[in-house]
Amino acid sequence: MSGEGVRIKLEPLAIEVDVPCGALLMGSLSGHGVEFPCGGTGECGGCGVRVLAGSLEVTDSDRKVFSEEQLDAGWRLACQARAPERVAEPLVLECLQWHMDVLTDNTGLAGTGRRGLGIAIDLGTTTIAAQIVDLVSGNVLGVETELNPQAPFGSDVMSRIRAALEVSAGHRRGDLTAVVRAVLGKIVARLASGCEDEVAEVVLVGNTVMHHLFSGCDVEALSHAPFASSYLDVQRFRPQDLGWFLPPTSTIRFARCLGGFVGSDILAGILATGMAQSDELIALVDLGTNGEIAIGNRHGVVCASTAAGPAFEAGTIRMGMRAATGAVAYVSLSEGEMKPTVIGDVEPRGICGSGLVDAVAAGLRSGAILASGRIADGSKVFPVAGPVVLYQADIRELQLAKAAIASGFKLLLRRLGAEARELKSVHLAGAFGNYLQIESALRIGLIDVPRQLVRASGNTALRGAKMLLLATEEPVLPAIEHVSLAADPGFQDEFANCMSFPTPGEA
Repeated sequence: MSGEGVRIKLEPLAIEVDVPCGALLMGSLSGHGVEFPCGGTGECGGCGVRVLAGSLEVTDSDRKVFSEEQLDAGWRLACQARAPERVAEPLVLECLQWHMDVLTDNTGLAGTGRRGLGIAIDLGTTTIAAQIVDLVSGNVLGVETELNPQAPFGSDVMSRIRAALEVSAGHRRGDLTAVVRAVLGKIVARLASGCEDEVAEVVLVGNTVMHHLFSGCDVEALSHAPFASSYLDVQRFRPQDLGWFLPPTSTIRFARCLGGFVGSDILAGILATGMAQSDELIALVDLGTNGEIAIGNRHGVVCASTAAGPAFEAGTIRMGMRAATGAVAYVSLSEGEMKPTVIGDVEPRGICGSGLVDAVAAGLRSGAILASGRIADGSKVFPVAGPVVLYQADIRELQLAKAAIASGFKLLLRRLGAEARELKSVHLAGAFGNYLQIESALRIGLIDVPRQLVRASGNTALRGAKMLLLATEEPVLPAIEHVSLAADPGFQDEFANCMSFPTPGEA
């Protein structure tokens, strides 16, 4: 091969990428969905790749993250690696990180009778799901999913905010708005291929940071307390504003946020769960790095966000990984033994969020993990499957995440003057909520409600976006109050109370 470029083959999908000789791999690999959770600083180890053919030099950052055995096996940090200056054969890298299903929604909805097509988009921090809908019948005609192209700027909303502020200050290259608009434009084009002229409207929903970054709104106010932005309203665009190839008569709107870090994805979820029409209390819990909670009925809704951190996505777990090939996704306890389920039915190489919750729940049931979170034998290591283990610090990270959700849930109920037994249903939303085993969630004390009330409700954000798209008039919503949990004088005490795991009699 000439000195102009290096061909890199990404396994197991056999995707080929050309990278200039000597260039950082990060820019090229990010275009194919490889995530860089810490934004490319080399601190987290989340972008590890293994060299199967060819070679990559070992960097100082590699030595801080990987053991000598792992380095000898070919593991490197993709964010720090540079393509060789000269290479005689393609560089082959094992990169399983981006094997994941994106949650969509198959719920049938009534049509409007309006002629034309509409597109509903759920713009998530990690993934994008979009559907094209026949406005007459309500039928879904096509589905597209994609990883969020902003991933190289960080895996969570606070990382994206910091990156956006650095870009605006001239301290970092890139444009988080342009990159996501461009990818969404391609998704829209694929969905509408051959029938572009029939697309009448596009509706987007997402968390507050995604809303702001897509719309080009200043995110500075979201970088510090009290996280009160002035740009929460619906944002409207014309196709030409975004460079999208749709009729000039098409309308594009990003639905309004509810406050702080409670975005239009929760507004959509309130519609999708029937909360806005219910006489009885309904709860919605969207689990992620930014846990969002809404509880209410047609007479009023209270909502809040709570900083759960990346533990539910295994982002701060030492052997944590996304729900990809090789991840321990589920764990059961049979006759005192851990029985793991590994995605792809291969040797385990890490653990994802649902597996983390399952493993700790199994440890609590067996007595290997105490209610305090301590590993009972004092070893500070809890074996899960093969080489995959949990460390004491991993369990503490889960305790912090579940305490954030549990305390927020209790405080919102208290604000309504209600008790858990008064709820009609509790909906767990989003990809993590959909794949989480409810019994395990209850065992660790994520929420304290009767089992029969809890259900995994899939992608309520996308379903609600379709409802907004198909509504013949603006949906009637109850009064929605955004609650700042950090300002609640009882939050810290409630958070501390929720740190422990329930004892067997409580779970």
